[in-house]
Amino acid sequence: MLACLVLAVTIAGCGAGATSTGAPASSAIPVAPPPLAHWTTFVHERRPVDLAGPRADGSVVLEANGRLWTLRPSGHTTALAPRYRVSAGEEPYIALAPAGSCFAPGAVYAIRLHAGRGVTEVARTGAVRRFAAISAPGLIDGIAFDTTGRFGHRLLVTVNAGRRTAVLAVNCRGRAQTITPTAPRVEGGLAVAPANFGRFAGDLIAPDEISGNLYAIAPGGTSTLIAASGIAHGQDVGVESEVFMPAGRLRPVLVADRLTPGNPHPGDDAILRIGPAALRRAGVAPGDLLVVGEGGAPTVAV
Repeated sequence: MLACLVLAVTIAGCGAGATSTGAPASSAIPVAPPPLAHWTTFVHERRPVDLAGPRADGSVVLEANGRLWTLRPSGHTTALAPRYRVSAGEEPYIALAPAGSCFAPGAVYAIRLHAGRGVTEVARTGAVRRFAAISAPGLIDGIAFDTTGRFGHRLLVTVNAGRRTAVLAVNCRGRAQTITPTAPRVEGGLAVAPANFGRFAGDLIAPDEISGNLYAIAPGGTSTLIAASGIAHGQDVGVESEVFMPAGRLRPVLVADRLTPGNPHPGDDAILRIGPAALRRAGVAPGDLLVVGEGGAPTVAV
């Protein structure tokens, strides 16, 4: 079971495969669609939940089996913070502090679901501390840094309560401010749109696996439907993971594929990968938003 992507052009699919969701060409001459890219297994890990990064050395932070790890480009993993432990059944999504921010350099910020709901800070030294308390009712289910600046370069957290989601911004002192208590239902991977993402630049982009929709949530609290994903949607099926490709050049993308026995799409306990060449052949460009669906990893570029 994993989190996934969606929208204009389907770029990948594992399991049952994927089909293009692009509009038909207006020309009378048929135009062949770009070849689909496919996820491949990068490395097997027990109960992987989330990834954050990359760091300057190309490594990423992996949350798996209730612990944090450094995952290097070679596929080798090392323990990151031995003092950090959560239940292996939880989904404590993580975010990596961006360089130059007022947050602890290189620290990981993780959702804390129990023992005082909120956010935990894990320093590069391995030190662990409670960073912020979140009192909004519901399930804390999303976390991302504002790297564009329209939210004041703060840490953004979503809390789902049925059909509505609260969005909060946390400053580097751990103080939380409610942006809106009434955003649409969203869950999972979050990303702040870069400055070149049209009229949604700087907005928080969030997926809803139940409807298959993607929403942009502005700093003023208003929400706008960007698009329907066009892929299967529903609990543990629809869109859940997303990432913006950097503006300069394409880089490999990774997604956590956790094994969940009994699920319609049980997963493989693996980190999946698509390389830059395959992304380029599939029509992905720098600055595009990639969104992955949880049921079989159908992936689209927006």
